[in-house]
Amino acid sequence: MSKMQENIIQLDFSEEMKNSYRDYAMSVIIARALPDVRDGLKPVQRRILYSMDELGLSPDKAHRKSARIVGDTMGKYHPHGDSSIYDALVHMTENYSLSLPLIDGHGNFGSIDGDGAAAMRYTEARLSPAAMTMLSHLDKGLVEFLPNFDESEQEPSVLPAMLPNLLINGTTGIAVGMATNIPPHNPGEVIDGAIACLDNPEISLEKLMRYIPGPDFPTGGIIVNQEALPGIYASGEGRLKIRAKTELEKGEYGRTNIIITEIPYTAAGSKTRLVESLAMLMKDKVFEEIYDVRDESSKEGIRIVIEVKKDRNVENLLNGLYKKTAMEDTYSVNLLAVKDQQPITFSLLSLLREFLSFQEILYTKEYQYLLEKAKNRLEIVEGLIRATDVIDLIIEILRGSSSVKQAKACLIKGDIKDIQFKSNKSKLAAARLDFTERQADAILAMPLSKLIGLEILKLHEEGSSLEASISEYEKILGNKKELHRQIKLRLKEYKKRFAYPRKTQLASIENTAYVEEVKIEEIHILIDRFGYTKSLDSSSLSRAGEDTLKDYPHIISMQNTDRLCLFTAQGNMYQVKASAIPKCKLKDKGTLIHNLCKVGKEDILIYSSFEELFESQLLFTTKNGYIKLVSGAEFETSRSAIASTKLDPGDTIAGITRLSAKDILSGAQKVILITEKQLSLGFPLEEVSELKKTSRGVKAIALEANDQIAFAACLPSSTETFHWNGQTLNAKKVRNRKRGAKGQKAQLQ
Repeated sequence: MSKMQENIIQLDFSEEMKNSYRDYAMSVIIARALPDVRDGLKPVQRRILYSMDELGLSPDKAHRKSARIVGDTMGKYHPHGDSSIYDALVHMTENYSLSLPLIDGHGNFGSIDGDGAAAMRYTEARLSPAAMTMLSHLDKGLVEFLPNFDESEQEPSVLPAMLPNLLINGTTGIAVGMATNIPPHNPGEVIDGAIACLDNPEISLEKLMRYIPGPDFPTGGIIVNQEALPGIYASGEGRLKIRAKTELEKGEYGRTNIIITEIPYTAAGSKTRLVESLAMLMKDKVFEEIYDVRDESSKEGIRIVIEVKKDRNVENLLNGLYKKTAMEDTYSVNLLAVKDQQPITFSLLSLLREFLSFQEILYTKEYQYLLEKAKNRLEIVEGLIRATDVIDLIIEILRGSSSVKQAKACLIKGDIKDIQFKSNKSKLAAARLDFTERQADAILAMPLSKLIGLEILKLHEEGSSLEASISEYEKILGNKKELHRQIKLRLKEYKKRFAYPRKTQLASIENTAYVEEVKIEEIHILIDRFGYTKSLDSSSLSRAGEDTLKDYPHIISMQNTDRLCLFTAQGNMYQVKASAIPKCKLKDKGTLIHNLCKVGKEDILIYSSFEELFESQLLFTTKNGYIKLVSGAEFETSRSAIASTKLDPGDTIAGITRLSAKDILSGAQKVILITEKQLSLGFPLEEVSELKKTSRGVKAIALEANDQIAFAACLPSSTETFHWNGQTLNAKKVRNRKRGAKGQKAQLQ
């Protein structure tokens, strides 16, 4: 066996793909897309904040170039590309996305309108006061530090967050097979809820929601399905309907103005798109009530003005805007976060309990650190106080020693070997010295100024203070209630600093259907021989000359609330709303009918308004010789296209005639059929049965082999001539026979 063959590893392809994809998915879930339940941060956010802390960019320091921050973060901790790091940095500056922005940006960091941030070389940043609640205790050893990607640096596995950041700022992220979407909440309410949980660990969701009634979005707005919140907070999943907040003002010339003062959170970062969509709906006349739309927003706040035409129903218009625009949107809640390297969907209660459990660990470690630090300092202070009492002896030891090491050994162990003393008494006293190593180092480093009486007094005061602190720390560490009291004290302090009044209103509002307001007027649809279609009002049509109107073989009069119906030879009916047909001047070309409906390449036989169609009957005749009458009421539908009749394979419609009730009742109507082989047949209309549109019809004429109906019409019995195939024909010469009979040679001349 060759050396190369020895190095070949046989693997099952499907098993390898499964394992590799699982590893990739877990990497995305844990290391990129989802936040840690303890500090509420994704890895990239945590690394940015830690890098900024290392650079000393506290709120009281000057801003630093974003490019420097991104470079440090990428080079030391997050080797995933500068654009993703900068995007995360920009997001942490957005006061319209976060309740408490973690980074204070200086320069163009984008806007709520949807403007992008300037390049990182132009912008500057520093940490915000809220970020310091997660960073200021890093030097106390409260959290574990791990090696970075190349083991050249150490980074915190989690930040010692003293503020419930995950609930306050929320987050969003898409992982593999899962996503998180946690809405932001009011800082004051979340802190009150956390304190309530500390006071009563068994608190119910109902009682907790007295403190945290619902999300509080930075953009304000209204949550209109407040009743869904208990279920969402219990399960960790659900949907919220959020709506823009509006006011009504009196406008000019009797108009009413709708003023949007707060937009839904889902429109944050895309306000311009919302304004453009409103303007487009006005332009396309989807809402005839709107006169004008403009954005008057400024640094004082959002102000989008919708001018409503005089004497229009404003409340009805608002219902339509909520239904058809981003003025009302759905926010999907998913309280998913990472705990112990596992993605878990939390409830509101469990999220707060995880935060408080983390606080107990942090505060315990903090007070252990403070206790150890106080004990160490007390040890030094006691040593210095004791040293001042025997300062003459210590000076004698120092003067008689040949090295610091020799003097230190004497102070710690009483080792007087090779030290020169002035008297035997001093030698015996030095042999009894037993300072600790820490005390000895402090004594050897003590400046002479410490021998001043006032300084000695300060040492005694410091010693008393340290003893009191040590007693306090031991009391806190030995009593869980005392520990909780310290947590609550700091949370209350944060509440004073960061709390603000609730912005988002909670309500239970039922959606009201929008009733389209249309001013009914008579219009005329003109269709030329190429299919170009337009609508004119009556005054414009009356000014048109006869020669001009000859260019339009189809002129249909109807109301603007009606529909234009098209019947094709392929057995389909298409509908176009009259309001969708462009209003034009007579000289304008119009729009192709094919662009207004999906008629495609089908052959259009007749046009009709639905109102006329509803009161009429249609006479259908097919190429294969089937005939029937169908009531126009059969074609009432809201669909844009339906089948108008049943056709055999290969069959098409030869002719469709619309007959009024007067035509039917007169009984003086004659059906005339002409085949391609010049055979003709005539019979009274009363012989034709009225059937459903789904039926094929009955035989109208017995056709010879390879023959088809070429012409079908229904004419008054008194008609003497008619036109077909460019010829004027004599209707009297088309012989009347029984329906279904064989045609006779047409005498057309």
